[in-house]
Amino acid sequence: MAEVTELEAQDLAALLCSRVCHDLISPIGAITNGLEVLEEDDSEEMKAVAFDLIKKSADQASAKLQFARLAFGAAGSAGAEIDIADAEKVAVGLMAWEKAELSWEEPRALMAKNRVKLLLNVLLLAIGAVPRGGRIKVTVSEPVDAPTFRYECSGPNARIPRALDRLVPGDIDGEVMDAHAIQPYYAGLLARLSRMRVSGAFEGENVVITARPVA
Repeated sequence: MAEVTELEAQDLAALLCSRVCHDLISPIGAITNGLEVLEEDDSEEMKAVAFDLIKKSADQASAKLQFARLAFGAAGSAGAEIDIADAEKVAVGLMAWEKAELSWEEPRALMAKNRVKLLLNVLLLAIGAVPRGGRIKVTVSEPVDAPTFRYECSGPNARIPRALDRLVPGDIDGEVMDAHAIQPYYAGLLARLSRMRVSGAFEGENVVITARPVA
């Protein structure tokens, strides 16, 4: 296994900010386009189209922000615990705008902050496993102080994300670290902080990604 490369704190922060901006630029741009239509076209038909575009784009931006706040943000003080139901809420909000459907099974309990953040970051990897849509079933096993996260990804051309082999384990030698690459790298960082290991494998035609505790 290649040696883990740790990014400088300022580089990690800058790249995570770039990731959030990358995710928000599309819905924010759509809101701007809708406002421009309202300024330039007085027809009732175009006003209705513009208002619909603005509302949907604002809802999408809000869902992405709420997800990013929990998945990437501080989310409480060091050592804090987070209700897993809060993770489910932001995950459902995000998945409303994705091609795949979400099924979520987890105990109603508090869990260590970094593990909740890992739970959400691995969900983003699972989305990448079904690029043409399908279904993602998330299961969190008990006990919550030593959980296993399981993501069963089914859909056309399901695939194991390349990031699982290099970026998640922290092998970034020769990689261009940008807004796309930083998220799986960050997922791996959270896994190491939580003493968990992320892996993926095929089960039939489905891809199953797991995050398990390590000794």
